[in-house]
Amino acid sequence: MRRRKLEAMTARLLLIAALLTPVAAQTECPPTPNYSPCDLVFELDGQEAAAHPNPYLTLQLHGEFRSPSKKTFLMHAFWDGGRRVVIRFAPNEVGEWDYRLTSNVARFSGKTGQFTATPSDAQGFVRVNNVRHFSYTEDKVRPIPHLWMGDTMYRFAAIDRGLFETIVDARAAQKFNHIRGLVMGNFPGLQAAYRDPDNPNPEYFRELDQRILYMNKHRITADLLLGGDQNHLAEAFPSFGQRERYVRYVASRYSAMNITWQGVQEFEEYEDGRALLKEIGTLLGKYDPYRHLRSTHTVATSAPLLGDGWMDYIAYQSSDDALGAIEHQLYARPQVNTEFAYEDSGAGKSHPHHVDTDTFRKRLWNAAMNGQYPTFGNTGTYGGRKFEPDAKYLDSPGARQMTHWFDFFSNTRHWELEPYFELDGGRALALTGIEYIVYLEKPGPVQMTTEKQSYNVYWFNPITGESVKEKKDYKGTTFSGQPPDQSHDWVLHLSRDDRKRGMLNRWYFESRRVPIQEVELDPRRLPYEVAAPSADELPVGAPVQYEVKLTRESRATSSMMYLWTGEVTGGADGFRVLATGDSGTLQIPEAMVKRFPATLTMRIFGMNLLGKVYSVNRVYSLAK
Repeated sequence: MRRRKLEAMTARLLLIAALLTPVAAQTECPPTPNYSPCDLVFELDGQEAAAHPNPYLTLQLHGEFRSPSKKTFLMHAFWDGGRRVVIRFAPNEVGEWDYRLTSNVARFSGKTGQFTATPSDAQGFVRVNNVRHFSYTEDKVRPIPHLWMGDTMYRFAAIDRGLFETIVDARAAQKFNHIRGLVMGNFPGLQAAYRDPDNPNPEYFRELDQRILYMNKHRITADLLLGGDQNHLAEAFPSFGQRERYVRYVASRYSAMNITWQGVQEFEEYEDGRALLKEIGTLLGKYDPYRHLRSTHTVATSAPLLGDGWMDYIAYQSSDDALGAIEHQLYARPQVNTEFAYEDSGAGKSHPHHVDTDTFRKRLWNAAMNGQYPTFGNTGTYGGRKFEPDAKYLDSPGARQMTHWFDFFSNTRHWELEPYFELDGGRALALTGIEYIVYLEKPGPVQMTTEKQSYNVYWFNPITGESVKEKKDYKGTTFSGQPPDQSHDWVLHLSRDDRKRGMLNRWYFESRRVPIQEVELDPRRLPYEVAAPSADELPVGAPVQYEVKLTRESRATSSMMYLWTGEVTGGADGFRVLATGDSGTLQIPEAMVKRFPATLTMRIFGMNLLGKVYSVNRVYSLAK
């Protein structure tokens, strides 16, 4: 017994000694697996520390890393507390790398080094491929398609470490490959990231390092929001210089990891949100040499920011099918719906988009039919202000149905699927002539035009993940059928299974040209007209009636979707989504109008049953 006590005491003393011993500088990288970060660590001596009492503000150090194929990556250092400064780099080519340092600390500047990048099983980072889809970066000849399926854990940086790891373990087992959360924010625990605008908290960020690496270890990409909602980031860093240092700091710490950038929460709630996001997006392009994907969270759609040139994919917070379906036809960008709904499986509801499992599942599949990639959220785990995360909600019905969704699409050529319109009775995606996927939210008869081939016929149950194969294959140009029963929603899958297997060996990433639609602007060809608003002047911040009327009736116009957007002439914010549907009440946000007199250009998009999109503009004066 006495011996065990002595051994325990000795172990504790050794641990304390290790914690008190300064971390030795590592100015060389050992052989490093491809796509794994290596830290080059530098320690300031007494004289250097005196010259840089706040290294975060004044110390400059960066490395130019040259790959075996002679590509150069510029990586900036970050301050990691005390006298410790780190350059974090991840090789993305196997072989010998060279680097050279530049610094305003004379002892570091001009130093050179080498290291070896070794093979690994990492697939690389996520990038855009085939216009509206994603792949990994590792194989540039035959890219690996990436089926994006995300989860939401806003407070992942601050919740209990054990709970965090439990959530990540569960989500990885459920096949989630993205988790989105806040680097810092106005949520509980996240204010600790910075003591003031010029002083990050190294302990906070070291813990964040470990959490992102833990996700990456489980093949989960961290989707990082740099600031909270309600103008949080602009208030936390009031000046451009402070914001640039913050962006450089997080890019230096995390761009060597498997991440994407998701801007800020709900950019529309920011004063001059568009200008702020352009600033952040541009700075990320400057300080992140890997060019990780960039977008931003939104109250509806981030598409108004596309014109600024920095955004790689469109993010949504909407279950409105008119918005998603029409914008898919307007923009040649991938779409990720980060918040079409959060499942309430028992934790409770605090927002209208907190819904029951059946509603969640139907929104999930409709988002997929819009051509969007989904991000999950459960009110018991997403970490909002109203609910503390609780592991008991991890195995929720909605999470299991997300896994079913992933398994289903993993058996398709999901990286080539686009919305398909030649059908009645459901909504569809297709790679024409290869496979057709039809979602029947209301089960009943479905009829669809197909290319004349022989297809295997499956009925997929999105609740259980079970699939029923019809005994007889279908061959023809017009498929007609009904699901096995009428008790719930179903997914019809027509698939040339043998052909798809052969394509994996014979085709590269894309086998078909992705169609980009030209919107019809000719007034003579429009099948509808704007009946309201009819006045020349509209009030700001007050209800306004809107309505369109069909002027041409046909099968194509028997089902129309409408999207109403508005943009203040000369304004800096871009357009905003005002309404959807053929009639109702809209309101022009007061935040859109910075000064009077003002003019609003309203654009009304209409999409017919066959996916054809039309547009008409109306111009109105605005009144207080």
